[in-house]
Parts: sequence; C-alpha cells; structure tokens
Amino acid sequence: MNSAAVQRLSGRDCQLDLIYPCIMGVLNVTPDSFSDGGRCLNVEVAVQRGLVMQQEGAAVLDIGGESTRPGSLPVSAEEELARIIPVIEGLRQETDIPLSVDTSKSVVARTAIAAGANFINDISGLSFDPDMSTVAAETGAGLFLMHTSGRPEVMQQQTEYQNLLNEVTTSLQRGICQALAAGVESSRISVDPGIGFGKSVLGNLDLLHHLDYLHQLECPILLGTSRKSFIGEILDRSDPQQRNFGTLATIALGVSQGVQIFRVHDVLPARETALVAWAIREQKLP
Repeated sequence: MNSAAVQRLSGRDCQLDLIYPCIMGVLNVTPDSFSDGGRCLNVEVAVQRGLVMQQEGAAVLDIGGESTRPGSLPVSAEEELARIIPVIEGLRQETDIPLSVDTSKSVVARTAIAAGANFINDISGLSFDPDMSTVAAETGAGLFLMHTSGRPEVMQQQTEYQNLLNEVTTSLQRGICQALAAGVESSRISVDPGIGFGKSVLGNLDLLHHLDYLHQLECPILLGTSRKSFIGEILDRSDPQQRNFGTLATIALGVSQGVQIFRVHDVLPARETALVAWAIREQKLP
C-alpha cells in the first residue's frame, strides 16, 4: 500500500486529515534552537504564536522544550516540562488544534499528553527511551518516529552509511515494530527520515531525491526540512531566517513524492506551496 493512500492519522482524541498536505507548525520553547531559539520563552508569546500558526493553516502544532540542533546538549526532564507544560495548557484554554510534544523522554511525553497534547514526536524513533512506546500505547497518543544516527550532541560525527536509504528504512521499520508490539495502533504511526539528523549535505539530498522509497513502510511520511543547514549550504545562506525559499522547494518536491505532513516554521507559505504542488500532482483543485 502506498502511504499516500492513508487519509487520516489518529492521535489521542483527534485525527489529522491527510487527503490534502498537512502542515505542522514548529513551536520551540527553548533558548537555543537553531532557528528560533529564545523567541517564544514567554508563555503568552508562545501561545499567541501557536494561535497565529493555526490561523495561517497549521493543522497541528509541535511543541518542543529541548533543542535538538546538531551539537546541542540535553536538558533535564524537569526543565523540559517547565518550558512546555504551561504552553500546552495555555493553548488548550484557547483552541482544540491537535498538539504534538517534541521529546524523546517518556516521562515528558506522558505528562504532556495528560496536559492536553495528542501526539508524540520522538526524534529517536523510540531508540533513546525504551518506555516511550508504552507511553504512546497507554495514552492513545499518535506517534511520529524519526531516524537519527545518534543523540544531537554527537550525531554529526557519524554521517557515513553503507546504504543510507536502506539504513534509514530499516531503522524506522524497527521503530514501527516496537510500537506495534507495545500496543500502538498502526493508524497512529507516521515516519520521518530525519533530514539533518546524522546526515551529510549529500545524504540529505539523497533522501530527498528518494522520499518515495519510504512508502514501503506503509505509514504517512513527515518531512522536516524547514530552514535547515543543508539549504544554507546550497544557497550560501548562513542565516536560517533566509532559507524560506529553499524550504519551499523541498516541500513541493515532497508533495510530488507523496509526502503528506510537513513540519515548518513558516506556515502560510508552506501551506500555499504544498497545496499548489498537490493540485499539480492530482490535476484538480483542493
């Protein structure tokens, strides 16, 4: 089954409609994220930013309290929770938009789901914390599984692979099997090739050229390329804020290969780019 045929992704008490491209808005509540660190440390500012992204067309918001940029160091679960829980609770008072918690710690995920989150976005693909799959199963949360070669502080030290496509696919399949074995329903699982996580520039381009290879996993595909350094390398743009046009090119390419979910900082241009690419691919109006 081509994963593009999957029309919905289930989360706790919600579903994402995947008939059309789905936009996930990035809401980092961190001082050191590579592109937007420090912009939403204030709870009220973060909540308002989330509401603006919803108005611009985001279907889900991804809230993170720990930077995963290359070279970043981990923070404690307590610090992560102190950053994200007030934002989740604040958003829940204002909107019912699906929320995802961007964490690789099971205790953070469980607490975030109890506070009102619907999905878990685990950059480790369940490899950092063995209890994460249990939390997803017990809470009914949806699960985004990403590939990385290691933790953020060391992942760019290992960017060579015998066969990148096969290794990414095998790793993601391992995460899927782990989730299913724990009791997570297949309708709740999406996969992410992990652009920029333990990959060289050429490795990222290889994955982007072969995104349709991931359809063999029979899950919706999440693509996160927004403002990433490989775009800066191509365009000679050291400032992440100047990589939006390059990001939009990857989104159009992703839509053409059946990617259904896009994690972005700039929601409105991403949504419009994705819809036009979808209309061209399908030869009909959205």
